[in-house]
Order: sequence, then structure tokens, then C-alpha cells
Amino acid sequence: MCGIVGYVGDNKSLEVLLGGLKRLEYRGYDSAGVAVLDESGSLGTRKRAGKLQVLVDDLADRPLGNGSTGIGHTRWATHGGPTDRNAHPHLSADGKLALIHNGIIENFAELKAELLAEGAEFTSETDTEVAALLVGKAYAESGDLTEALRAVVQRLHGAFTLLVMHEDQPGVVVGARRNSPLVIGLGDGENFLGSDVAAFVEYTRRAVAIGQDQIVTIRTDSVDVIDFDGNPVEADEFEIAWDASASEKGGWSSFMAKEISEEPEAVGNTILGRTHDGLVHLEELAPIGDAALKDVDRIVIIACGTAAYAGMLGKYAIEQWARIPVDVELSHEFRYRDPILSDRTLVISISQSGETMDTLMAVKYAMASGAHVLSVCNTQGATIPRESHAVVYTHAGPEVAVASTKAFVAQVTALYLIGLHLAAVRGTLDEAAHRSAVDELASVPAKISEVLEVSQAEIGQLARWMTETQSVLFLGRHVGFPVALEGALKLKELAYIHAEGFAAGELKHGPIALIEPGQVVFVIVPSPRDPSSLHPKVVSNIQEIRARGARVIAIAEKGDAAVLPFADEVIPIPLAGSLFEPLLAVVPLHIFGMELAAAKGLDVDQPRNLAKSVTVE
Repeated sequence: MCGIVGYVGDNKSLEVLLGGLKRLEYRGYDSAGVAVLDESGSLGTRKRAGKLQVLVDDLADRPLGNGSTGIGHTRWATHGGPTDRNAHPHLSADGKLALIHNGIIENFAELKAELLAEGAEFTSETDTEVAALLVGKAYAESGDLTEALRAVVQRLHGAFTLLVMHEDQPGVVVGARRNSPLVIGLGDGENFLGSDVAAFVEYTRRAVAIGQDQIVTIRTDSVDVIDFDGNPVEADEFEIAWDASASEKGGWSSFMAKEISEEPEAVGNTILGRTHDGLVHLEELAPIGDAALKDVDRIVIIACGTAAYAGMLGKYAIEQWARIPVDVELSHEFRYRDPILSDRTLVISISQSGETMDTLMAVKYAMASGAHVLSVCNTQGATIPRESHAVVYTHAGPEVAVASTKAFVAQVTALYLIGLHLAAVRGTLDEAAHRSAVDELASVPAKISEVLEVSQAEIGQLARWMTETQSVLFLGRHVGFPVALEGALKLKELAYIHAEGFAAGELKHGPIALIEPGQVVFVIVPSPRDPSSLHPKVVSNIQEIRARGARVIAIAEKGDAAVLPFADEVIPIPLAGSLFEPLLAVVPLHIFGMELAAAKGLDVDQPRNLAKSVTVE
């Protein structure tokens, strides 16, 4: 995905754009660019491959005008490599119109062929330049920037957010969106556009989300929204729940380090206000209704990556408490296999950003199939919540590091709350058990804080002696299995080494062949107090791999003496019920992924080839 910011107002636009792009850089960081109208009204652009700082340094050496109108872009490459010429903005044929774009124009080849036949010249390899030339051509015919963009978006297929400005229309920026995020920031004598609220939260906490297939025109003193057919649209305003300081490092070595430290707060804020007299009640589910929830005979959780692992933990809890069968499916596979859905199916989507394209399209499919759709999301005004029947926001605060940490524990917490609400509605959990689960969940933030306090230094030391390690395996059973998958994903994302998570019971069905002397294996050990008796089975797994030369790092409950003789290292976690242990056990794995990457000298916040969320299929 890409980061987009637009501005009109009395401030110096370049300063606003660069500040917004800095907060949006997590959305893409292989190139960046800006277009501004200078004090004389001339359009100036500058764009550079590399991280945002490359552009900032270039602007310091070769200053650009700093008028009151501008657009800015930070890119995650899709069409065309990360080069200066492929960076945005792209210009119209006469050089007077600048355009930036997030998403993919699927029919760009057909449109490009049409333009080439008319004699157009292209300077980049991107699909975006097609849109710039088309809007420039339409503006030459109409003389109206909004109408020009409206005429062009009717012809575009795919997912896109477009922002345009023109030298002949100072004080005007026009944006359009389809299946890609765009939010308005409302200021005093100034207005903003952004791919999310981080673009302008430094200046205002008043925001308006743009709906599907809508166009917005901002001026210093007005905001007008129409649909692609030209009809006026009333948009709903909301207040941003955090301020600009929440998206700053605040003295931490990385955003990831800061966000791991905020995991207790993320869990606590997600619980806050959602329990009454010791029981869970989610008012957010009212649009679906208790009668429909009581009638649900199946739940499908759809998500990608880390969110899918959160969904797997949700499955265990919801099935145990609410006694409803739950499937967890990868969003990008879900709709392509013609799944069976009905009005008795509840589809729960999970997306930190609320803009994950695979999940959005799966949500649209579920809605069209007549299912009830509930989203779990961390971002106000995002597309997926607006496309769903109901939403449970996680309130984790902005997550800037690409590798998700606090969003994961918040998502699991939200799913547990949903599970307890469903259990209450369906009468499948007695009140004492419900209260006990709420008490356990309420104790999690303090227990995560204890894990952070006790284990951080030890894990950092482990990471430093493992900088040459090329492969790490993770084992877990029951709720430990998704934790193993999450731990492996973090190492892939951050340390660029082979890492795999396995269900420990699968060990003798093939994976044990990977064990050789020195192989590092993390094992998530269930509580010895667990009545399911999985603990001795996992200890047996540890003995099997240790006998074959593995170096075992166990994450185990404090006081678990049975593990000590067989593990090379034990990272203790506080006592918790079996469903709540994953919220504690995952924290050392988040820390380890970060520490190993840092020890190897890698960029913890912006790992190669990745962006914060994927807004193209």
C-alpha cells in the first residue's frame, strides 16, 4: 500500500506534507514525492527513490516552493520498480496537473494502449501515469478538476485512491476512492486528505471517512463530497481517539519496542467499558441483534497473517464458551472456493488497518451472500468496518511498526469478548464461569507487564548469541499452536531467516526430520495444571527433540519443574488459565523477533519488501 496526504490552507503546505508522510511511512517506504503550488502559483514536484529521508535531504539541498496547496505520497511499489521516475506524483501531458495514487488500476494496459495510439508519451512504468494523463486530458476539455476526475474514475477498474491538484486551480485538492482508504481532516481555515488519520492528526482530530465510489473536493473553507454519478453525499464526522504524540517513538529505540511495551495497555483498552457487573456485554453487536446471534449455527473467521493467528485463538475460545463451530480461513482463499454461507452464518473479519484488500473483498462476498458480518479493527473510519454490519474496535492505538505486536493481543482480546458475549446470548456458559473468564481477562494486562519486566534482558541476550542462526522452529499444542505460528512469522518478517511453527503433535509425522544437533526450537508449554493433560505430551516432545540434539527454549508457566531438566533455557510466564496463556506466551516471541533483528543490524520497523497492510489483492 501507499501513504497519501493532501492539504489546502494557510500553513506552508510542504511542512504539512512532509510531517504527514513521516507518520505514514509505515504504509510504504521505497520512494516518496510531493507536489506543491509555490507562492507564485507554479506547480513544483520532487520525488526520489528510497526512504522519505532521501526526499527530505534533496529538498534541503534544492528547496521547493512552499505555498498553500499540495499533495504528497510515500510508495510501496506494485507497477514498476522503486525508482525516481516511478515515484509519485505523476504529471499530465502539459505538466500542470499532479496526481498520486494508492492501489492498482487493473485495466491500465488497455487505457495505456489507447493513449499511446493518440500519441501520448510515458515517462514511467506505472499504472498511475495512465490516470494522470487521462485526468489531464479530461481537465483540458472541462476546465473543472472535480468533473475531470469524476469522468476518469468511471473508466478505471480495480482498487484506487487518487488525489489530484492543478496549477490553474490553487487552493483545491480533489480525491476519489474505490476499495482503497481515504479520510478527510477538518481544520480551521484548512482541510486535509489522507490515507489514514495519521496524515493530519498533528493538526486536527476531526475527521470524516469517505465512502466507496465517492469523490471529495477540499478547499480552505469547504469540503464537498459526491458519488461517482455526481450526486451530493452526506458524510459522517468522527473524532480521532488519539493524538500525534501516540504515533511518535517517545524515546524508544524503535516503534516496535514502543508498541511491545504498550501490549498491556492495548489489552486493557480493548476490555475497557465492555464489561458490566463482571459480565461481558458488547453494545457494538446491536446492529446484528441478539436474536440473530442466537440463531447463528456457524462462524467463519477471515483474516491474513498475524490476524489469522489471532482468529485461530478466537476459534478455541468461541467454540468452548459459545458452543458454535468456528472455521478460520485466509481471506485471500475464502471467496475463491465458493464457500457455503447463509443468513445463519456469522462472518468475523479481522484487520488491524481495516483496509486489507483480501479481507475487504471477502467481507463484500460475505455480505452479498446474506451472512451476518462483524469486523474486528483497530482503525477508525476504515473501509472494512463501514462495509460490515457491526464492528468491535480494539482501541490499541496507532501501530506504526510493520510487524504487528500490540494489535495481535488486542485482536485476541476482542475475539474473547465476542465469545463471551455470544455465550451469554446463547446461554451456553453459566454465570460463574463467565465471571471467572472476565476476571482472568482483566488480569492479563498486569501479567503481560510482568513478562515484559522479567524477560526482556534475558531474551535480548539470547538474541545476541543467535545472530548467525539460519533456522528456528516453534512448537505448540492447542492454543500454543497459533502462538508458535505467530513466533515463526515474526522471525521471517524481521530477521529474514527460515522459521516454521508446528503443532507439536505433528512432530513425528514428518517435521522431526528437521531436527539436527544445534537446531533451535522454541516450545510453548501448556500449564501442568491444565486438566486436558497436554502438558506431559509436550514435555515428551521436548525429550524427543532434545535427544536428537535440539537446543530447546521453553516458554513455560512459573514453577513448572517438569520442564527444567529437558530445556536449555526456560522463559517463565505468570500463571493463567489455558485460554489466556497465549496472551502471555506470545510476548517473549515478539521481543525475540525484534531483538534478533536488531542484533543483526536490520531495520526493525521497516523490514524489506513489506508494508503495514496490503491494500491490493
